[in-house]
Amino acid sequence: MSAKYAIGIDLGTTNSVLAFASLESDAPQVELLPIPQLVAPQTIERRNSLPSFVYLARSGEVESSEFDLPWAENCNFAVGEVARSQSSENPDRTVGTAKSWLCHSRVDRHQPILPWKAPDNVAQISPVMASQQYLEHLVAAWTQTFPDAPIAQQQIVLTVPASFDASARELTREAALMAGLPESLVLLEEPQAATYAWLSASGDSWRKSLAGGDRLLVCDVGGGTTDLTLVAAAEEHGELQLRRQAVGNHLLVGGDNMDLALAYHVSELFREKGTDMDPWQSVSLWHSCRAAKEELLADDGPETQTISVAGRGSRLIGGSVSVEVNREDVARLLVDGFFAKCGITDQPSRQRASGFQEIGLPYEADTAITRHLAAFLQRQTDEGSAEAPAPTHLLFNGGVFKSDRLQQALLDQLAEWYGDAAPQILAGAHDLDYAVGRGAAYYAWTSQRGGIRIRGGTPRSYYVGIETAGLAIPGAPRPMSALCVVPHGMEEGTEADVPSEEIGLVVGAAARFRIFSSSSRSHDAPGDKLTRWSSDELVETDSMEATLETDSDAGDEYVPVRFQSRITELGIFELCCVHSATGERWKLEFSVRDDAEV
Repeated sequence: MSAKYAIGIDLGTTNSVLAFASLESDAPQVELLPIPQLVAPQTIERRNSLPSFVYLARSGEVESSEFDLPWAENCNFAVGEVARSQSSENPDRTVGTAKSWLCHSRVDRHQPILPWKAPDNVAQISPVMASQQYLEHLVAAWTQTFPDAPIAQQQIVLTVPASFDASARELTREAALMAGLPESLVLLEEPQAATYAWLSASGDSWRKSLAGGDRLLVCDVGGGTTDLTLVAAAEEHGELQLRRQAVGNHLLVGGDNMDLALAYHVSELFREKGTDMDPWQSVSLWHSCRAAKEELLADDGPETQTISVAGRGSRLIGGSVSVEVNREDVARLLVDGFFAKCGITDQPSRQRASGFQEIGLPYEADTAITRHLAAFLQRQTDEGSAEAPAPTHLLFNGGVFKSDRLQQALLDQLAEWYGDAAPQILAGAHDLDYAVGRGAAYYAWTSQRGGIRIRGGTPRSYYVGIETAGLAIPGAPRPMSALCVVPHGMEEGTEADVPSEEIGLVVGAAARFRIFSSSSRSHDAPGDKLTRWSSDELVETDSMEATLETDSDAGDEYVPVRFQSRITELGIFELCCVHSATGERWKLEFSVRDDAEV
């Protein structure tokens, strides 16, 4: 059965969206799927987005059917608006930012670790399971609306941050398959999806906005991450084409950090009134400040907002404590903290308050998005040039930029850097809450029916760590080199034999390889070997492993192999060991469990 619909899913840190377009229409008419969800216990409404929160119910709430849905009974968890509302009242039972945990290689993302540091009486879930539950809800909502068009038979595009490495993408795909999405689903980078949304809204007139030689900066600041991408326009065979040139590092700084900054500010206001927050109240306050920030920074937002937290002291049981925050104070706090003025050559600070850091999400030490942007732009310096050329155009994406004040802060910084050559905002860009989902659906439609495509291949180069041969020195690790196995920009549906010396691998035992990636080394080719690199150039991700079992009768304890890499048509990174003599292949798998520290 052929697909009837092109579906785009934005699996967001804060909100998730499903958009779709009929493949039977001659033009992509993208619509949003209204998603039935609980907005309060036993109260269901349809909303255009699904808040990416899970509330883990108490036994009494399960028995009373408070969180039952039309497609599920006796639910022991709730997803969506009701879960988000519970985050301020019951933070120890609410899972948020699961998407940010998917790329945190220092924890086992298959293990039940969320809510992070929950009390012993709360049954936790894994980041993969949380992502699966969001997607299962979207799948159920689709099935209820389109029972004659099973989602597993449709053309599906699921978005991920451009900065996600191969391991985080694979975990996202794993959650999607467990939720019932098809094996054929395609992963698309969120900044590219936002660009496709602009292309869809612009129609054929987009070529009047961009010309050959233009460079589009996509600045995507969402709930949990900041994604920076450069897209170049170029003339090829008389046609204007788009190619993704570069992506930034994975930056855990976004709306969540802003909520936390506001919570700290508000806690000081509480302290001035004689109320000190305990740990439970502090987490609850963080969630309360999320809603207050969205209200205050809206174009028609109030001048002041009251923030309340449930009381915990003996005199306040059943009551609450409240303070009032000012719209202008909040705007100034966020501009100064996250869009601070800096020079184009400035670098983000790596300085932390202590040499020890608690295991948890690795948020950026420097919250100034402007400094991260400056570093990203400087990394794009052409060979032989003293500085990077200025981007010519700018596309905002992410819920943070729903605030005109925060948009203007970034525009002012770019104007200070580049003067009259500062990038111009692309006309027609709007709908920041739904742009990624809409763009993903548009891309899914064009992949079947034809249309403009952004080319660029993989946004990162990948390397295998190889220990050098030589005498062992007690207490000192062997020097390691990094062998490039995937070059930056390797196209989907292509593979590469990696030139290198043969590596002898033991048969019947697990062979493990350390894997590194880089978003900045764009000139390395398969077979290039690095002996030195900085921590900014190469970042270690999850290791890969394979157990070599062979039918060979040679009786050898090890076999000589070389590497072969492949980027599948669906955008998935695969690495194989190939027997030099017979051509026998062993596919390596990411070993996300064994690398975890907790």
